[in-house]
Amino acid sequence: MKIKDMMYVALFAAIMAVLGLLPPIPLPFIPVPITVQTLGVMLAGSILGARLGGLSLLIFAIIVLAGAPLLSGGRGGLSVLASPTGGYFLSWPIAAFLIGYMVQRMGARINLWKLILINVVGGILIIYAVGIPYMSFMTDVPLGKAIIGNIAFIPGDLLKVVVSSLIAIRMLKVSPVMLRQANSRSHKA
Repeated sequence: MKIKDMMYVALFAAIMAVLGLLPPIPLPFIPVPITVQTLGVMLAGSILGARLGGLSLLIFAIIVLAGAPLLSGGRGGLSVLASPTGGYFLSWPIAAFLIGYMVQRMGARINLWKLILINVVGGILIIYAVGIPYMSFMTDVPLGKAIIGNIAFIPGDLLKVVVSSLIAIRMLKVSPVMLRQANSRSHKA
């Protein structure tokens, strides 16, 4: 891996850590708080592409599981996996990878609306597909109730989708080198 790639991976892992400094917003009816860190997941995938975006979130996850309190609310360690939020957390590297993969597939045809759709699929649907069943299992709440409880996250997640898409489309227009580099890396692999 090139030094520049390592710097991008480290930068986005650090962005996730900074986003974790923002306090979580607890909800009374579901044991999963609202956090801003999924914004970082969407940004990593959208800007870095599949390989580097997924890798940045994988490294972040390893650091958290090693005990660094980098999740919103100062949480970290293996106990994260035993919590209702564990599935959401585990989905982040997968979501960043899939967002990056879809962005790379679009290449130069990417625009704001396509990026919004990609971030909805990768940054909401994929995270929910892993997080909701995990939360349901960990809390012994029926899956239907868990799904209904997650409806509260949709407005905030849609806002994060729009914000991350606007930032990423700007970054890709200002520095299309990132998209070209991501595409050339994926073709070499």
